[in-house]
Amino acid sequence: MPVYEEILLKNMKQPGYTGSISDYRKQGGYQALPKVLKELTPDQVIEIVKKSGLRGRGGAGFPTGLKWSFIPKDPKVPKYLCCNADESEPGTFKDRQLIDRDPHQMIEGLIIASYAIGAHTAYIYTRGEFSFGTAVLEKALAEAQQAGLIGKDILGSGYDLEVHVHRGAGAYICGEETALLESIEGKRGMPRFKPPFPATHGLYGRPTVVNNVETLSNIPHIITRGAEWYASIGTPKSSGTRIFSVSGHVKRPGNYEVPMGITLRELIYEHAGGIRGDQRLKAIIPGGASAAFFTPDHLDVKLDFEEVAKAGSMLGSGGVTAMDDTTCMVWAAMNLLQFFHHESCGKCTPCREGSFWLHSVLQRIETGQGRVEDLDLMVNLSNNIGGKTICAFGDAEIAPVLSTLKYFKKEYEDHIREKRCTVRPPSEVALTMS
Repeated sequence: MPVYEEILLKNMKQPGYTGSISDYRKQGGYQALPKVLKELTPDQVIEIVKKSGLRGRGGAGFPTGLKWSFIPKDPKVPKYLCCNADESEPGTFKDRQLIDRDPHQMIEGLIIASYAIGAHTAYIYTRGEFSFGTAVLEKALAEAQQAGLIGKDILGSGYDLEVHVHRGAGAYICGEETALLESIEGKRGMPRFKPPFPATHGLYGRPTVVNNVETLSNIPHIITRGAEWYASIGTPKSSGTRIFSVSGHVKRPGNYEVPMGITLRELIYEHAGGIRGDQRLKAIIPGGASAAFFTPDHLDVKLDFEEVAKAGSMLGSGGVTAMDDTTCMVWAAMNLLQFFHHESCGKCTPCREGSFWLHSVLQRIETGQGRVEDLDLMVNLSNNIGGKTICAFGDAEIAPVLSTLKYFKKEYEDHIREKRCTVRPPSEVALTMS
């Protein structure tokens, strides 16, 4: 198995590492912050991040430095930085590990990012269920404040920053950046129309940057080791490492930090140990539940933003789920649609109603009540959802339906012809429906 240099997971693998501020400093932490505050202007920081090629690790993959540069320069206008720690994408658990095990890495990145865009108030929006991680963050922020790294006149630089942890109520939609902003403002978490974009009209109507936990965790390393070093890792358009959360029917599920651009085959068979019981691989979700399914024919697709998109899916949140040949694809799509329907915020009619009908049709096919015309019906329903909602939720919910119909249509047809699930035992089907 190839051995790669880890950047973000390295500290927590050191013997006795607790994630405290003293342990973080022993591993070289909080060296980037004084360099930034004493030697670099905000514009220089932005330029370094641009040259590094760092792209957002939350899903969309937008260039981080470019996003920062959109913030107006007027010092009289209040600005905000929000860390999106609402990791709700099924199959993704990397940000949780970064927060639980090494919170100061992200906090240092957050302070640097706030300085770069001229923000004096920052929020860390955590997923409602992450009670342990929230407590870890609160403790880490108290350590940083006591050390003079947060608050007034940080390290004698004249720069002030307040950081607040805002715990959500556990809504998937609040991972979408504008719904996150609505939630922080005390409103119901629903996406906003864009434009205007958060860069000009964000939190409380002010210029705002929203960055993911993994994205911010990279910033201190880019500052200390240089943009050229970071850009040399991965591919020319997708630089750096990426933490992939590998789950499902693999022998060694877990988080793996590897250079962008390695293949699915290497990730699943070398790092995650292959398929448990040496079963045959049947399907792969490459980027969290919102991503279209892949098949074993896609094992040599490179895991970077461009190649995965070219192959018909998306890198998304980096949640890779492997399924062996005991998995029913109709059931898998139905299971995901149940989640999407439950988590739809209800603002857009195509998403709210379409998710219900897609789940209903999938359920009747899985239970042996499907009709041949249901296959075209699901395509028509999907076409009335995709691209017709305020945020990308609508596109996400149709991805498992359209991709399983594309690659596993025969399995749907078998269900309809045999009037039963042709993959899972009847007892399992009954248990799922109860």
